Amino acid sequence: MAVEQALKQKITMTGLRRLFRLYAYIKPYKWEYSLGLTFLLLSSSASLVFPKLLGELVDYGNRGILSDEINRIALILIVVLIVQSVASYFRIFLFVRVAEKTLADLRQSTYNHLVKLPMKFFQQRRVGELNSRISADITLLQDALTTTLAEFIRQIVIIVGGVSLMMITSYKLTLFMLMILPAIMILTGIFGRYIRKLSKQAQAQVADSNTIVEETLQGIQSVKTFTNEFFEMSRYRARTLDIAETGIKNGRLRGAFSSFVILGIFGTMVAVIWKGSLLISTGEIATGELFSFIIYTVFIGGTIGGMADVFARVQKFIGATEDLLEIFNETPEPVEDLHAAYKNPPHIVLRNNTASDTSGEKVTYHTLHGGIQFENLSFSYPGRPETQVLTDINADISPDTLVALVGPSGAGKSTITAMLLRLYDPTSGSILFDGINGRSIPLSLLRSQMAIVPQDIFLFGGTIRENIAYGRAGATEEMIEDAARKANALEFINRFPDGFSTLVGERGMQLSGGQRQRIAIARAVLKDPKILILDEATSSLDSENERLVQDALEQLMKGRTSIVIAHRLATIRRADLIIVLNNGRIVETGTHDQLLKSENGLYRNLSEMQFNL
Repeated sequence: MAVEQALKQKITMTGLRRLFRLYAYIKPYKWEYSLGLTFLLLSSSASLVFPKLLGELVDYGNRGILSDEINRIALILIVVLIVQSVASYFRIFLFVRVAEKTLADLRQSTYNHLVKLPMKFFQQRRVGELNSRISADITLLQDALTTTLAEFIRQIVIIVGGVSLMMITSYKLTLFMLMILPAIMILTGIFGRYIRKLSKQAQAQVADSNTIVEETLQGIQSVKTFTNEFFEMSRYRARTLDIAETGIKNGRLRGAFSSFVILGIFGTMVAVIWKGSLLISTGEIATGELFSFIIYTVFIGGTIGGMADVFARVQKFIGATEDLLEIFNETPEPVEDLHAAYKNPPHIVLRNNTASDTSGEKVTYHTLHGGIQFENLSFSYPGRPETQVLTDINADISPDTLVALVGPSGAGKSTITAMLLRLYDPTSGSILFDGINGRSIPLSLLRSQMAIVPQDIFLFGGTIRENIAYGRAGATEEMIEDAARKANALEFINRFPDGFSTLVGERGMQLSGGQRQRIAIARAVLKDPKILILDEATSSLDSENERLVQDALEQLMKGRTSIVIAHRLATIRRADLIIVLNNGRIVETGTHDQLLKSENGLYRNLSEMQFNL
C-alpha cells in the first residue's frame, strides 16, 4: 500500500528531487536501507581519506622524516582500505536486498491495480504496452534502486567532501579549480533534458514493439492462416529499427556529453597543476599538499564525468515513473475479497427496495433472486461518447425465467449483458436487481452471483481442472467432477490420458470448440449463479457438439434467470420472454408465438429469413 500511495502522488519536482521520491517506496524497509546508507557513507568517506594520507606520505618522504612515521601512515592506509572494502560489500548487499523486496511490492501493487481497473481503461490500452509497463519500466526502477541511487549519493558525498578537504588544503587553488565547474554543470542540465526526452521516446517504442509481439503470438493462428508472417516480421523490424535509431541518437548525445566532461576534467587538471606549481614556488603550498590536491581533483573530476551516465539513468527512471503514474492515476473498481468480507453473511430479506436483515437494519450483503428491471437505460461507450449504443431501454425480467435478446449485429445485445455485469455503468437510467439499484450492491458481490458463457471462450493455459475450478475458489475435487458431468464434459475429459490434469494450451487451443464450450459451462455450473448469461454459446459448433452443449445449457438454466443472446432463433423458441433490439432500442417484446403474429415485425422477418433458407 505504501508503494501505491507513493505512486499516486503527482510528480512536479525537478529530475533530481524526483529521484529521491523513490525513498517513499522503501519505507517498510527503512532500517535496512538506512544501514546500507551508513555503509555507503563509510566507504565514501574512506575513499576521501586516501588522498590526504598519500599527500602526508609524500611530505614525510620529501622532508626526510623517520621511516617509522612513514610505516605508520602506510598501516593506516591498509586499515582504511580494509574498512572501505568491508563497507562496500555490506552496502551492495543491503541495497540489493531492499531493492528486491521493494520491487516485489511494486510489481504486486502495479499488477493488483491493473487487475482492478475498469473495462474502459483496457479499451484504450493495448496488452503489449501494459506488459511493458509492468516489466521493462519496473526493471529500470530496479537499476535505480540497486545502483543509480547509491551511485548518485556516493558521488555527491565525494564531490562535497572532496571540495571541503580541498578548501582546507588550499582555498586559492580550490577557488581556481571551481571556476570551471559552473559551465560543466550548466551543460549537464542541457544535455540531461535531451537525454531524458530520448530515453522516454525509447521506452514508448519498446512498448510498441512488445505490443506487436504480444498480439502476434496471441493471434498466431490468424497470422499463419492469412500468410502474414512476413508482414508481422516487417512491422516488428520497423519498430526495432526505430528503437535502434533512438538509441543511437541517445548514444551520440551521451558520447558528446562525456567527451566534453573529459575535456573539462583534464583541462582542469592541467590548470590546477600549473597554478599549484606557482604556489609551490612561492611557498604557499607544500609538495604533498599539491599531490593530495591533484588526487582530489582526479576523484572529483572522475565523479563528475561519471555523473553523465548516472544522470542518463536518472532520466530513464523518471520517465518510467511517469509512465507508471499514468496507470496509478486511473481510478480502480471497488472490488473486494468476498471470502474475507462475507465469511458469515447475515440472513437477508427485501424490504422497501432495500436489503435488510431480520432486524430491519440496512446491511451490505445482497442475495440475488433473479429479478431484473431496466429503467430508461441509455449508454455510450467512454471512448465514443457521441455514439448512443443503447437508448431508453425499459424491461422487466421475472426471476427464474428464460429471456432471449434478439436483433441484428450491433443492436446492443452484448452491451446489455456487459452492463448487467457492471463492466460498464449506464450513461443514464438504471438497472435494478430485485428492486435494488445495481450501483448500491457491492460490485464483487453482484458479479459473484452471475456467470457468463460467451461465444469466444477464453481458457487459461493450465489444466482442465484449474480452468473449471476458476468458477469457484476452494472447490473440491468432487465439486469439479460433478460440474464436468453436468456440462457433458466428463466423457471427453476421461478419454485424455491425464484426465483433469490435461494441459489445455494457450487459450485452450489444444481442445476443440465444443470441448472448450463444455469446459466453460462446467465453470459456470461450479459457480452456481443466480443469473446466467449465454452469449451465442452454440453458434460456432457442429450439430453433434451443439446437441451436447445445448443439453448441458438446459441443465444449467434450470432454477435460475437466464439471459440468452442468439442469432439462431430455433434455440430460443421456448423462451419466456423475447426482447427484440434494433439500433440500440427495444422494438418488440413477447413470446415466440406472439412475435410471429406481428406483421412486418423484425422478429418475424428474421425468423422467415432463417427458416426459408
